[in-house]
Amino acid sequence: MANGNEELRIYQALALPDQALEHGGHEILRLGIIQDELYVSARPSFKDPEQWGVVLAEVTRRLGAIYAAQTAGLNKKDVTVQIAEAFAADFGALPVKAARSKTAKKPAKKPVRKKR
Repeated sequence: MANGNEELRIYQALALPDQALEHGGHEILRLGIIQDELYVSARPSFKDPEQWGVVLAEVTRRLGAIYAAQTAGLNKKDVTVQIAEAFAADFGALPVKAARSKTAKKPAKKPVRKKR
């Protein structure tokens, strides 16, 4: 704050979970948004990097629960699916078409013409 005109800048970190304070452990991932840019710190905690997929899936489920608990009209499953679809789309996957209900009629098959 050389000229005194800059606002005080404080990074708003999340509180540690009570379980971490009681039992210890180690942090494996920290994310932050700074000037609209994502910053990531991670500890390569797993022997196989594929384990991160399991961790990210669990994070997605928990984010779904957090959003559903804090926003009226949202449910955990729908939010989780929205996050997962956005994740897949960011990797270039095509959108999944809505599943057809079991009561919906199947399209009629075209009649097969016999050759003469």
